[in-house]
Amino acid sequence: MSSKLLITKKLRGDDGYRVFSVRIRSEILDRINELADETGRTRNEIISLLLDFALAHSEVVNEK
Repeated sequence: MSSKLLITKKLRGDDGYRVFSVRIRSEILDRINELADETGRTRNEIISLLLDFALAHSEVVNEK
């Protein structure tokens, strides 16, 4: 039996997530914060849900 606690190193981003910054208008951030407060979710969760929904419901169209 080992008397040491063996801890493996966790590589950054190995959970499938990546960190990046984005500039948004204050009004959008306010709305995201309101949704986070209302739902009890983190701002990060709200942004991820919104992005997933937007990507799933987006379509590229050619301009005429």
